[in-house]
Amino acid sequence: MTDANCIFCKIIAGQIPSRKVYEDEHVFAFHDIAPWAPIHFLIIPKLHIPSMAQLTTEHAALMGHMMTLAPKLALQEGCNPYPDGGFRIVLNNGTEGGQEVHHLHMHVMGGSRPWLRG
Repeated sequence: MTDANCIFCKIIAGQIPSRKVYEDEHVFAFHDIAPWAPIHFLIIPKLHIPSMAQLTTEHAALMGHMMTLAPKLALQEGCNPYPDGGFRIVLNNGTEGGQEVHHLHMHVMGGSRPWLRG
């Protein structure tokens, strides 16, 4: 299922260009166009799921795939290994939760710690 008006569905379909990090039959990963860190990419399901709020137990394997893929792609993209290195995963949910594109997506960020202030 896709949404013809969804920017992420259009990226998956190749209608909008992106800097692809990874793709398989279930997910698509690409660099964020407005990065918050030196390494910042998104992992999105190919299935159009608007947010975390619409997940069901049927999506458990998909979410597990995304979570286990994140560390592998983080290292591939240049994040330093654990424990001294690492990365941050952010999943915003809904407008009040900071979600700007209503297609479930996981931000993976690393290379520095811009989220630590002061």
